[in-house]
Amino acid sequence: MTDIPAPDLSHRPRRMTCQRHIEASPTALFEAWTTRFDLWFAEPGTLALVPEPGRPYFFYNRQDWGRHPHYGRILSAAPAEHVEMTWLTGNGEAVGTEGAETVLRIDLVPDGALTEVQLSHAGFVSDASLAGHEENWPLALDILADCLRA
Repeated sequence: MTDIPAPDLSHRPRRMTCQRHIEASPTALFEAWTTRFDLWFAEPGTLALVPEPGRPYFFYNRQDWGRHPHYGRILSAAPAEHVEMTWLTGNGEAVGTEGAETVLRIDLVPDGALTEVQLSHAGFVSDASLAGHEENWPLALDILADCLRA
């Protein structure tokens, strides 16, 4: 399965971006966003993710963040270059993406001994959902950097 349509976000223009230089290779970062998501973001033992277009994924985030299911489908993936996926989160309350299928894209740009992680997340249904992700994604990138440095 390679021709997986992305959600139509034309009626949901809210989006955010953030960047972070991380001391790791693009390959290590691609793995951290796919097959090793449970190294830093997903609760170990809950990750089901194969980085191939059309494949669904699921995990619960780390227990210390509160238990929230995350699921979606891989839209595109190029090892050491990028991964793009739909991103749905929530726990039955008005949190996360509020049940909306958003689109998360991670681009990995080599920069000497570092890699610039360029994160974009689009399709939020509310200002509150956008604000929560604008606050939390930079913190998550800090955690990722710390995990890969350790």
